[in-house]
Amino acid sequence: MKGKTKNVGGKPPKPDKASHQVMVRFTDEEYARFLAMYEQSGVYAKAVFVKARVFGAEFRVLKVDKTLVDYYTKLSSLHAQYRAVGVNYNQTVKELKSRFSEKKAMALLYKLEKMTVELAGLSRQILALTHEFQQRWLPKSV
Repeated sequence: MKGKTKNVGGKPPKPDKASHQVMVRFTDEEYARFLAMYEQSGVYAKAVFVKARVFGAEFRVLKVDKTLVDYYTKLSSLHAQYRAVGVNYNQTVKELKSRFSEKKAMALLYKLEKMTVELAGLSRQILALTHEFQQRWLPKSV
């Protein structure tokens, strides 16, 4: 019994326990700036953030641009609508051929063709704006 240590439970002690602390006081303006930097860093604790800044660790800020995500979501839904228009276009042409006289069908197809040309023009503009957006705002791969 003399060689055994008594097990008291709990977790084992750390080999290099952090036992020293430093207190810093901020003005309201400084504290607001500190909190803004801390929130941008994404670090889980203020103490870890302060240690990293004091000892010269690199300060990285990762931002997710919600407008970019919204833009691509809307662009995807627009593409789905174009596909739906294509399906409706085919159905319309089939119905025109079967229900109307050739002269009436040609007149209606002419109007449909004009609208299709406008839709194609809008599509080209959307593609051009998307390309410009990608060139200007998306990060370049190295």
